[in-house]
Parts: sequence; structure tokens; C-alpha cells
Amino acid sequence: MKRVYECPKFAMSVEPAQTDAQGVQDAQGVQDAQGVQDAQGVQDAQGVQDAQGVQDDAGSWKKAQEQYQNLQPKKKPRTPKPEDALTIAVSSRALFDLDIEREIFEKEGVEKYVSYQIEHEEEPLPKGAAFPFVEALEVVNERLRELCPDSDDLFDIVLMTNNNAQIGVRLINSINHYGLNIERFCMTGGKSPIRYLKAYQTNLYLSADGSKVEEALREGIAAATMFKPSSNSQLKSTELRVAFDGDAVLFSDESEEIVKEHGLDVFFEHEKANVNNPLAQGPMKGLLEIMGRIQKKFHNQGERLECPIRTYLVTARSAASSGARTLKTLRSWGLEIDEALFLAGAPKGPLLEKIRPHIFFDDQMFHVESAKESGTIAAHVPFGIAQKYKKKKKKSAISTSES
Repeated sequence: MKRVYECPKFAMSVEPAQTDAQGVQDAQGVQDAQGVQDAQGVQDAQGVQDAQGVQDDAGSWKKAQEQYQNLQPKKKPRTPKPEDALTIAVSSRALFDLDIEREIFEKEGVEKYVSYQIEHEEEPLPKGAAFPFVEALEVVNERLRELCPDSDDLFDIVLMTNNNAQIGVRLINSINHYGLNIERFCMTGGKSPIRYLKAYQTNLYLSADGSKVEEALREGIAAATMFKPSSNSQLKSTELRVAFDGDAVLFSDESEEIVKEHGLDVFFEHEKANVNNPLAQGPMKGLLEIMGRIQKKFHNQGERLECPIRTYLVTARSAASSGARTLKTLRSWGLEIDEALFLAGAPKGPLLEKIRPHIFFDDQMFHVESAKESGTIAAHVPFGIAQKYKKKKKKSAISTSES
């Protein structure tokens, strides 16, 4: 209810006190609402800024990563990206001759061995069995860089060793002394390096330690044990020559099993019956594929005769009786071999002496020994039934000596 007061000059009406309080509340509500809106606006603006900051950070990290990946030396050949490279992992004892140092390690222990290496770290190590092969791979890389300057489809050598990191200085000095382009190292301080092979995306592992080679093969990685020849041969410096045995090396050991279990006559019948059935792949098939892929780069540029890689099949098989299946298998894989030599059981050494390969892969140690005697760098592939027979003979010899 309004009260009306009249006076001579004008009349005035007044609301009760409650009305005044309500007005104060309404004004406060408006201010509060405005404050909430302002706070929300600040938060929204802050959120936009934060999101923008995250985007900016992501962009800057990506840019930095791209810049890092694109860094290339100007005075040395670039190191190919691991995902594109053809990676050959080589142990220090395969790349260099460490016989003296190994003897110190075995007779005097690890501390004396490390001390000796540090004391002699300015002295380059002598070349080992795998050295000519690595040198030849680098020659191929030089030609590839000329042919395809922007391609990373190159051979990348990784030094894979269980040596202590302190010995790394001598290894680096030796590599630089010989002018090798080896930038990736793995030094495991006494532990087996095999667990790192897949992380380095290894295509082939070469070592002087047969047990590590067997371990690598069990992991599904092509591997071989290196052996120094009895005498040094003059190898061609402008052409990489790689020789392969057939069964249990390029191919599976299925045919060799038949020879071991049933003899040659049954083997010849089996091969004739299966001449059009490709053999399963062996551990070195992937390496031949890599060699073939590189060769095609030169063939496609009209440089077949100047190609810096030449491959050989050197097999104990007979050509007429069992050779056709191997050649048809290679054809079914889409692979070429430059030269195929069928020896019908004859020794391989004399032929290898004429080929002079930078490396020869075989699963039978007596062929490896024959190669060594002819001055050939041989690599033993401990795969297939021949290894089982070898272990059986070893056990039999032990039991005979104990009885």
C-alpha cells in the first residue's frame, strides 16, 4: 500500500523499505551475472590460448624434428635412414683382426684386455675377414650415390660388438684410419648384442663367434660366421662379388635332408618329380633379393655391363640330375644369378679361387675349409640338417672317448 503525503507545493509517494532492498538485490544480481560472464570469458580466452600454445609447441617440435632428420654432412657421405637402408651388422672381430687382443682377454682377463686396448688405441687394428666385403659395399654405395643422388637405398654398416665402450676409441680410430664410412655403433659391454639386431633393422649379421650367429639365426636374421683365408688373394676393387651355396643357404634344406637320409638316387628322383615345385627359401635368400634390387637400378639405367655387383651360385648339385629345380626356383622368386656353377660333388675351392669373391656363404664346414685353403673369404651358415649331423657326430665322438 502506498502512502501519499501532500504539501502545498507538490505531492510525493514513497515505497515501503522492502522495495528498496529488492532493488539492491537486483543490482547485485546483475553485477554477479556480469562477473560470471566475465570470468567465463577469461576462461574461454585462456583455453584458446592454451590450445594455441599446444598447437604451436607441436608445430615447433615437428619442425625441429624435420630439421634434424634433414641434417646432412657436406664433406662426408650421408648416412642413410635406417628404414630405407640395407643394414649389414658386423662384429669387431669380423671387421678387424683381434687375435692378439683375444689372447690377452682369455689368458689375463677383461681388465688387462681393456688396459691393453686403451694403451694401443692410437694404433689401427689389422684388417679382419669381413673387411674386404665391407670395403666393396662402400664402393657400391659410391656408385649408387652417383646413379641416384637422393635415394637412401644404400648399404649401411653397423659395428655390432660386445666390447666395453672404452674400447670404442680404438675402433673409431681404426675405422677413420682406413677411411670407412661406419657411423652406427652398438657396444654392449660384455652382453650379447643379438637382442639389438632387430632394433637396428639388420638384414645380415656377420661375426667371428659361431654361437652368436646361431642365436641370430634363431631370431630369424640372416647370419654367418666369418673365416679368414689361409692366404690373401687380390680381390677386384670396383666390383662386389658374392658367392652362395644353394641348399640350406639360398634354399631350404629339404633336398639335403633326402640326401642325408636316403642317398643320392632317391634325391635325384625327388628332384625330378618336383622340378616345377619351387624350393622353400633359405636364410640368405633375402640377401640375394637385396643384391638383385640394387643390380636392377643399374640395369634400368643401361649399365648392366658396368654393374658393381656380381652374384654366383656355387653348388655341389649336378646340373642335369638336379640343377633345373634350383634355376626354376630363382625364376619363380623373380631373382637372377649372374653365374651358376654346378660341381656334381667336386671341391669348390678351385672354382672359388678363380671367382675371388669378397664373401662365400656355405652351410657345410668342409666346403668352408676348402674355400679357406684356396684363399677365399668364407662365411659359414649354421643352418639345416647338416648341423644336426655335425652335432650327432660330435656327441658320438665324446661318448666314444668316455667309454
